[in-house]
This record gives sequence, C-alpha cells and structure tokens, in this order.
Amino acid sequence: MSGHVRVVLLRHGQTEWSRAGRHTGRSDVPLDEGGRRDARTAGAAVGGVEFTRVLVSPLLRARETAELAGLRGPVELCDDLMEWDYGEYEGRTTAEIRADRPGWTIWNGGVIGGETLEEVGRRADRVVARLRELEGDVAVVAHGHMLRVLAARWCGLEPEVARSLSLLPATISRLGYEHGTPTITLWNSRCAE
Repeated sequence: MSGHVRVVLLRHGQTEWSRAGRHTGRSDVPLDEGGRRDARTAGAAVGGVEFTRVLVSPLLRARETAELAGLRGPVELCDDLMEWDYGEYEGRTTAEIRADRPGWTIWNGGVIGGETLEEVGRRADRVVARLRELEGDVAVVAHGHMLRVLAARWCGLEPEVARSLSLLPATISRLGYEHGTPTITLWNSRCAE
C-alpha cells in the first residue's frame, strides 16, 4: 500500500432508468438531460485537478459522465468497474421484484442469473489493488452499487457494509488515508470539499 494515492469517486449522472428506480447493471443506457447537466456540475466541483489516472467503467453512462465532467488525466477503461450484473432483475424496480420476493434487497436476496455480492466484492478488490499501485490524485467514475462496495473494500470492510452507504447520481466521494489507515474522507457530496 503506497498511502500516497487520493481517490475521487464520481457516480455517473442520472439516466432515464435510474430516475425510474430501475436496476441498471449491464444495459448501456445514456445519461438523460439532467444527468448530463449534473455531470458538468460535478466536474466543476472537482475543479482543475490534473489526475494521474482516470479509471472509468466502460459503460456509456460512466464514459459520458467522465467526459462531461472534464476530468483531466490519462483515461483507463476498467471492466472491473462495471455495475453489478443484475441478471433477471435487470430493468426491474425493487417494488416489481418484491412482488415475487417480499422483503427482497440486492444486499441480502441476491439475483437470479447475475453476480453474487461476493463476486462484486472480488471485482472491487481488484480495483482497490490497482488504486494502491498508483500515486497522486486518481479519479474513478462508475456506478452506485459498485462504488459503494468499492468504498467498503477500500476500508477493509465486508461488501455487505455497502448497504449503509447511500450514493446519489453525480455525487463526489473521496477515499484516502488517516495515519496510514484507509478511510472514506468525503461521501455522497455535491461539492469536492
């Protein structure tokens, strides 16, 4: 662990599906107009930082967010940052899923034909390992559930802890260190400080 990397997390902006509460995993939906506006605003909040690396999920909504935010630095698409594969629950709302599975949540109910929480956690671990190889300021642009699990794993916590880390579209979070201990230094903010 280098201890010299500071990580800015940026959740992608709103899409038509996220606005409707539909689970959007691997479907490649674009930002809606509000999402494009919010991505620009988030970029302005981050301000002229020159990142040593900008890691971005290859899904369109994350790539659009990174571009519209104007994040400066070498961009690296990272498959491990893709959103949770929701399998048969892709495109469905929590209410629709609960009609068949009362009390269901993604955190304790799993998905049919998609990824387990443990598999998402292993992908997050690979991203954490990559981040700890880097120095300076690094930006990560990805998705709500994935970034929540990533933050938990950054701190050495079990992936289930991510259920307690609410994350809105186009918000900024920061990961860093305090006295050598990995910490969340900012969470779910509309400003960078």
